[in-house]
Amino acid sequence: MWVEFMSVRNAYLAETWRELFAAEGLSVRIIPPIGRGEAAAMTDPRTLYVPTGKAHVAREILRKI
Repeated sequence: MWVEFMSVRNAYLAETWRELFAAEGLSVRIIPPIGRGEAAAMTDPRTLYVPTGKAHVAREILRKI
């Protein structure tokens, strides 16, 4: 299962956050706006999800930066 962790303004920021978390060993899923599917523009907001039980790890990574 995955839990919602944070929302960002666009896909560019979402990819940046995913790379940061991946460098720390945490997997992240990026979900586009509902109803837009794969056709979502890069400027549309995105939601980042982390595995259940790993949200505290993501918060600790954010605290470090």
